[in-house]
Amino acid sequence: MAATKLLKFVERDQAYPAKRSADERAHDFLEISRPYILAKAEEQAGRCSQCGVPFCQVHCPLQNNIPDWLKLTAEGRLQEAYEVSAATNAMPEICGRICPQDRLCEGNCVIEPGFGSVTIGSVEKFLTDNAWEQGWVKPLAPVADRSGQSVAIIGAGPAGLTAAEALRVKGYQVHVYDRHDRAGGLLTYGIPGFKLEKPVVMRRVERLREGGVQFHQDFAVGRDASLADLRERHDAVLIATGVYKARQVAVPGADGPTTMEALDYLIAANKAGFGDELPGGFDAAGKHVVVIGGGDTAMDCVRTAIRQGAASVKCLYRRDRANMPGSAREVANAEEEGVEFVWLAAPAQITPTGVVAQAMRLGQPGPDGRRAPEPDADNHFTSTADLVIKALGFDAEDLPGLFGAPELPVTRWGTVRIDHKTMMTGMDGVFAAGDIVRGASLVVWAVRDGRDVAAAMHQYLRAKAGALAGAAAQAA
Repeated sequence: MAATKLLKFVERDQAYPAKRSADERAHDFLEISRPYILAKAEEQAGRCSQCGVPFCQVHCPLQNNIPDWLKLTAEGRLQEAYEVSAATNAMPEICGRICPQDRLCEGNCVIEPGFGSVTIGSVEKFLTDNAWEQGWVKPLAPVADRSGQSVAIIGAGPAGLTAAEALRVKGYQVHVYDRHDRAGGLLTYGIPGFKLEKPVVMRRVERLREGGVQFHQDFAVGRDASLADLRERHDAVLIATGVYKARQVAVPGADGPTTMEALDYLIAANKAGFGDELPGGFDAAGKHVVVIGGGDTAMDCVRTAIRQGAASVKCLYRRDRANMPGSAREVANAEEEGVEFVWLAAPAQITPTGVVAQAMRLGQPGPDGRRAPEPDADNHFTSTADLVIKALGFDAEDLPGLFGAPELPVTRWGTVRIDHKTMMTGMDGVFAAGDIVRGASLVVWAVRDGRDVAAAMHQYLRAKAGALAGAAAQAA
């Protein structure tokens, strides 16, 4: 009987959770989509074809067992479905909200051509939100007592939090050191609430805290302790800082009084969402805003400015819509909310009253296969702007300099160099994972790296404990 609940894609249309109207959602920072009700989640999960080669799973960085938990959801076995989902993902409700499913699992669903993919992310979000409500998300329960060994994790973002959970479950003392006043990294301060409401992140942090993970907030490595200090205090160290150095716009006026970095703007807006005071200059209310860039961070900025009550919001991007790196869904959401996109436009100068833009055209494909933008003759125009937000991506900070560790190996891009089999740097017992290794990437890849590095660190720590025990026995 259960099988009759599946393979319904030929008779059931794809249906994402209903979005609140643009007029309604543009005035608050709540998530824009209403949650599935149980019947709708089961209905949409039942569209899964249970194909022999699940490309959704193949193209998921975490290799989540998607067809299995879709089947269980369709059959109404929700607790089992949640447990299967959580077995490979430390934060499925977060990935369900912010993963670009259109480029990953859903974009590779075999029923997509003609029928529309299964709404995997929305079902994943429903499953874990429901699990929290039902009490199925259990406290951390260490499987062994390895309290004689401790681990330092630098960075409380998705990679660091995932590793912290896995290592705490193994029984280690886990200390997380983070420069911000709240844990979560970009989940807390880089992603606006309309994509990821902050209680969703904070309950994950509190679960770790209640499970024995110790958080050291407002702690900057290099200021409050050097990397050498942490190595001396702990048996292993994980660097999971992410990448925070903003890429610059090399045009006159780029550092003028009306400009600011995207992350500074988003951090301030998210702090205000927690009830902190919004610093002067970070409020777009009544201003004409221009955001330079075409990725997801740029989408976060334009949509935040709308919610702050900007007089107008424009996004300048040097390529066309088809070549924009940001999520197509995010672009559509932004347009619905009143953002104007100016395609094929690059800044030539930033003045106190606006952005002088150079019109662009797409030339021949470059090494990455994308057509390179090039100036379109001497075609310039000006966009009025009281606030210009630079959202051109992020690079690694100078960690060897910041950490007082010139021996920390880095690549020519400034990311930390590791042995990809052990995930250890060239310094014994010092590991690295997440964006600080791979460069600016997706949250789901950070979760994957956190899971993998925890397993590697566990092997290292077991070997270290065994060597110490052997040496003590020999000395006795």
